[in-house]
Amino acid sequence: MRFLHTSDWHLGRAFHRVGLLDAQRAFIDHLIATVRDKQADALLVSGDIYDRAVPPLPAVELFDETLHRLAGLGIPVIMISGNHDSPRRLGVGAGLLERSNIHLRTDPESCGEPVLLHDAHGGIAVYPLPYLEPALVRERLGAERPGHTEVLAAAMRRVRRDLAARPAGTRSVVLAHAFVTGGEESDSERDITAGGAASVPRTLFDGVDYVALGHLHGAQALTERIRYSGSPLAYSFSETGHRKSLWLIGLGPGGRIEQDERLDCPVPRPLARLRGTLDHLLTDPALEECREHWVEATLTDPGRPPDPMARLGERFPHLLSLVFEPRRAAGTPAGPRYGDRLRDRTDQQIAGDFLRHVRGGREPDPGEGALLAAALEGARTQEQQR
Repeated sequence: MRFLHTSDWHLGRAFHRVGLLDAQRAFIDHLIATVRDKQADALLVSGDIYDRAVPPLPAVELFDETLHRLAGLGIPVIMISGNHDSPRRLGVGAGLLERSNIHLRTDPESCGEPVLLHDAHGGIAVYPLPYLEPALVRERLGAERPGHTEVLAAAMRRVRRDLAARPAGTRSVVLAHAFVTGGEESDSERDITAGGAASVPRTLFDGVDYVALGHLHGAQALTERIRYSGSPLAYSFSETGHRKSLWLIGLGPGGRIEQDERLDCPVPRPLARLRGTLDHLLTDPALEECREHWVEATLTDPGRPPDPMARLGERFPHLLSLVFEPRRAAGTPAGPRYGDRLRDRTDQQIAGDFLRHVRGGREPDPGEGALLAAALEGARTQEQQR
């Protein structure tokens, strides 16, 4: 059976204030055509359909149009909600959609209820696990602690319990939206650390024949059987080096991976990250190839030159981001970039840094730390409940 695996559409998202709805519509056209051209037997969509819990109306209209087109493909379509989606909003009408062979799962308690498929080699149980916000689903899943590993482990116990009751030789596929240890991040994924440690171990999926992951925006294979499809479009300049694609996976008898094909997605406009003095960026002939790219320019002039955005915009009409990193005098140590200072720090650590900064270096005490944690967890929970 051939599965086409995609995720992280983020319908409604912009790229540095540039609307991407036309590019997202072009991706949907490409997706539909790929299903037909490659004769895929099922489509897997591993979460983050929308970019936010309350998406803009044009994004909702595009998704509605997409659902109608997916229903016309004549193959099972299996979708889950991601951490950007509102499970309640996205899940409206899921029961009716199932009659059209679109299996949209947003309820954590359905984790042990597979979509059952069949091919010439027997049955395949596909388990769609929606994004599991620890604070919201711990009690419902019977997890020991409100952490990402614990709630996903509880969901996988339901999966294994159901799979054990299936006929011998039943193959298994899991859809999940999570940060799995070993995955390579970019700047455009929303932080999920408020619910405990962000990453979960690959061992949670031991014994599953294929794991179709969503959340990280770079396509990557953690193992032959555990893969991220990545987002179909770039959503930050940190994704400049990404190859946006879909996975076409052929699952044979005994759960063997018999086909492993990476299919490129259409690119609305290439990205370029340029660095140097203003004069260099304006005159270097090698940069002419970036004229039609979306551009992030980092200026290294010792002082800020006049009107850099307008001047650069004459050469690079699609300049979207301007960063200043002045070249320092010899012997002067360079401080870390703002983005580097934030890298690998949780929301609570960043909030604590701010308190320390405005209070002259005084650290948050344990009580304040607990309040910060509760506030961040409350904000995340409220977003998921919208």
